[in-house]
Amino acid sequence: MTFQFERCLYTQGYHAVAGIDEAGRGPLAGPVVAAAVILPQTCDLPGLTDSKKLSIKQRERLFRAIRSQAVAIGTGFVTVPRIEEINILQATLEAMRMAVESLSVTPDYLLIDGINTIEMPVAQEALKQGDSRSLSIAAASVIAKVTRDRMMRAYAHRYPRYGFEAHKGYGTGEHRRLIATHGPCPIHRRTFAGVREYL
Repeated sequence: MTFQFERCLYTQGYHAVAGIDEAGRGPLAGPVVAAAVILPQTCDLPGLTDSKKLSIKQRERLFRAIRSQAVAIGTGFVTVPRIEEINILQATLEAMRMAVESLSVTPDYLLIDGINTIEMPVAQEALKQGDSRSLSIAAASVIAKVTRDRMMRAYAHRYPRYGFEAHKGYGTGEHRRLIATHGPCPIHRRTFAGVREYL
């Protein structure tokens, strides 16, 4: 994991480079959450990488470290009704835009995980597997993942039949079995295969 993309941009005269990533694009339930993070040019975040490669304990530790060191952090989330209205790709991009707009420092360059850029008047670049290549994107992936996981644990108290605290809405075998048994609840994505069959 390196800071080379950010460092190169700073040498070109940019002043606030934000990394952007999302969590929750694939699940059968719950919102999609995005985060935008501007790290200082000197930061100390040992072990930071793509959140999917980290344990829960590692993510929580890094979440606190990122929050204490970042220049700015923004988050955005899109609810299930909105996901169903505009589709999951557009909802993901909307959450990313919301995350950027909620930053307390205005970024002048965006590094975005994936292959899609955001409709915003800011210089930007999409990086395939960016959460394993850019420190800022990796930081955003941790913020988005931990934030969404906490939301899903809260939903688990509201809808205790579905085990959201364990699978966070992803389509595990157990989750699919519970949908088949109880039918979908209000935070299930009714347009998704694995849910729509049980409406």
